[in-house]
Amino acid sequence: MNMLNPDAKLSAKVFADDIEQFPTRDGFGKGTIEAGNADPNVVVLCADLAESTRAEWFEKEFPDRFIEMGIAEQNMAALAAGLALAGKVPFMASYAAFNPGRNYEQIRTTIALNRMPVKICGMHAGVSVGPDGATHQMLEDIGMMRMLPSMTVIVPADAEEARKAVIAAAKTDGPVYIRFGRAATPVFTTSDTPFHIDKALTLWDADAPKVAILATGSLSYSALVAAQALSQEGIESIVLHVATIKPLDEETVLEAAKRAGYVVTVEEHQAMGGFGSAIAEFLSEHHPVPIKRLGIADQFGQSGSPGELLAHYGLDVLHIQDAVRAFARV
Repeated sequence: MNMLNPDAKLSAKVFADDIEQFPTRDGFGKGTIEAGNADPNVVVLCADLAESTRAEWFEKEFPDRFIEMGIAEQNMAALAAGLALAGKVPFMASYAAFNPGRNYEQIRTTIALNRMPVKICGMHAGVSVGPDGATHQMLEDIGMMRMLPSMTVIVPADAEEARKAVIAAAKTDGPVYIRFGRAATPVFTTSDTPFHIDKALTLWDADAPKVAILATGSLSYSALVAAQALSQEGIESIVLHVATIKPLDEETVLEAAKRAGYVVTVEEHQAMGGFGSAIAEFLSEHHPVPIKRLGIADQFGQSGSPGELLAHYGLDVLHIQDAVRAFARV
């Protein structure tokens, strides 16, 4: 039998046409306010993009704890490290193309090397940022950040989980990278949906799965919709939403691979070096299975609507279904 995992406590409208949609960056705005109320040491730095990143929401609540850096992402990283040394919990926000794209060396040397508890927030990541085009569609950030020693890497599924991720990051020792999107995406988790750093969430489970679909970010919803449709064809699967790419929930990933025998990974990022690579690296050492990695195939982005671009790069529901069917026919 194929079914939603009841322990995931998802929205009652998870498959409805009128499911609410908000960008994950909204979760950043709400989460920083909650984290700021809980801890007076929480501060937010922004690089001239307070409105776009939703950092202005924190600024309105805590103007004395907000720092506008201007277009100076490298300085922002260095100052955030200094604030962390002084006992603060800094969140620094800009487009992912610039943070960590422009200030990677400062993140590496002043933050990661010293294990500073700075929370690096990369906004407008992935191709679904849309018309902004290739220069602003950051597709390499997961790979860049997961390779840094001591760095936690989180890619929330929706705005509600993004809120929880921000709150959890504020309480996490060491540096954290959180990836956010601009496009409105379905909010299919709820306030009751479990979220723990380093724990994957089983969204869909089957008694005898043939394929495990492992996804991260907002494409986890697409994976869930694909699984529900495939179940009508008699193709059984497991869907894992892996919000925390580093540290990876190795136990849950391993169990899913063993039960299914085939794995499809889905991410809005370069297929090389990102989430799918992390899964392939782990399984190659612990339980080798055939893997199909869905991601951007060694290309830059381009202008277009979010839906058009996800379809063009093979990341929409139909392409996920095709990848699963290919394994199901083996």
